[in-house]
Amino acid sequence: MEIAATSTVSVALQSSRLLHAFSRKLGSSSSLRFGFFERKYCVGSSRLRVSAASMDAVTAEKISPPASFLDKRETGVLHFVKYHGLGNDFILVDNRDSSEPKITQEQAAKLCDRNFGVGADGVIFAMPGVNGTDYTMRIFNSDGSEPEMCGNGVRCFARFIAELENLQGQHSFTIHTGAGLIVPEIQDDGQVKVDMGVPILKAQDVPTKLAGNKGEAVIQAELVVDGESWNVTCVSMGNPHCVTFGKKGGPNLKVDDLNLQEIGPKFEHHEMFPARTNTEFVQVLSRSHLKMRVWERGAGATLACGTGACALVVAAVLEGRANRKCTVDLPGGPLEIEWKQEDNHIYMTGPAEAVFYGSALL
Repeated sequence: MEIAATSTVSVALQSSRLLHAFSRKLGSSSSLRFGFFERKYCVGSSRLRVSAASMDAVTAEKISPPASFLDKRETGVLHFVKYHGLGNDFILVDNRDSSEPKITQEQAAKLCDRNFGVGADGVIFAMPGVNGTDYTMRIFNSDGSEPEMCGNGVRCFARFIAELENLQGQHSFTIHTGAGLIVPEIQDDGQVKVDMGVPILKAQDVPTKLAGNKGEAVIQAELVVDGESWNVTCVSMGNPHCVTFGKKGGPNLKVDDLNLQEIGPKFEHHEMFPARTNTEFVQVLSRSHLKMRVWERGAGATLACGTGACALVVAAVLEGRANRKCTVDLPGGPLEIEWKQEDNHIYMTGPAEAVFYGSALL
C-alpha cells in the first residue's frame, strides 16, 4: 500500500443523504466545501489541513461522479470516515456488504501510521450482524493486532451507523463484537450511552497468571514490574485490563508525573498477562471523580479508552476508593461511568464526532 504524505483527491458528491449527514458534522469545523473540489491532505500531522478549489466548467463536465461517495468501489481505493471519541481516533469503513474486512491487518497498520498514512488508533469495520444482531464490529489496532472490543470505538461506530442509515434522534441497536453483545444508544444530545455488559473478574478469564486473592479475583494484588512492586486489580471488559492506583507502600499516583512511554510497555508485555494487557494508571480526586492515563494494548498511549474507564471504576469500587457512578477524566476529556448494582452491568456515556472523510490508496 502506498500513501503519499501529501495526496490530492478529486471527489464529487451528489448523494443528498451523505451530503446532509456529513456536512452537519464537518461544516462548522473545517473549510471543507461539498461538490467538486480538490482536497489536499497533510497527514503528517494530527490536524487536517484542507484546501478546496473549484474546478472549471470544462473539467467538471468531463467528470461523471459516482452516485455516492462511500459506494465507490474502485480497485485499490478505500473510502472511509475519520471519527474520534475524546481524541481516541478511528478510521471507519462501511463494510456492510461483506463479513470479511476490506483491508488486511498489515494495510490497517499502514493506514494508522501518523506520518505515512491517514493516522489513527485503529480501523473499525461496520459489518453485517450475526446471531440476530443488527451489526458486527471488528477493529484492527494501529499495530495490526485485533482486539476484542473498544469502548470509544463503539461510540464512533454507533454515530457512523446513524449517519449511514440517516437515523435522527434517539436510537439504539445491537452490535456483535469479540467481547460479546454490546448495545449503544444515541441520546437526544448526540452523546452515546453504551451498555458495556458485566465485568469479568475471574483471573483465568481476564486473563492473568496472577493468583486470585479475593476468591478467584485479583484485587489490589502485588505485581513486580521492572523491580518495583505495584498494587493492581485485574478486570476484563471483554478485553484485559490491569488497573493500578500506585506502588505498594507508596503515595497515591499523580498520573501527570508518569513516564508512560517507559512504564506502559512493561505492563503490556508482562509475563503475568498471556494475552498482553491494557493498563490504567489512576488518580483519585474524590469518590465520584477519577483521573486516568492509559497504555493500550496494541496502540500505546492514547487520549482515551472507554473499556479502560469502565474497568477502573470497577477496580475503584472493589478497592473501596469510589462510588459506583463516577466521572472519569481522560487526557481527551471526561466520560460518565456507572456500574449498576441492580443488573451488574456497566454503562458508559460520552461523545463521538466525525472529523473528515477521505480515500486512501491501497
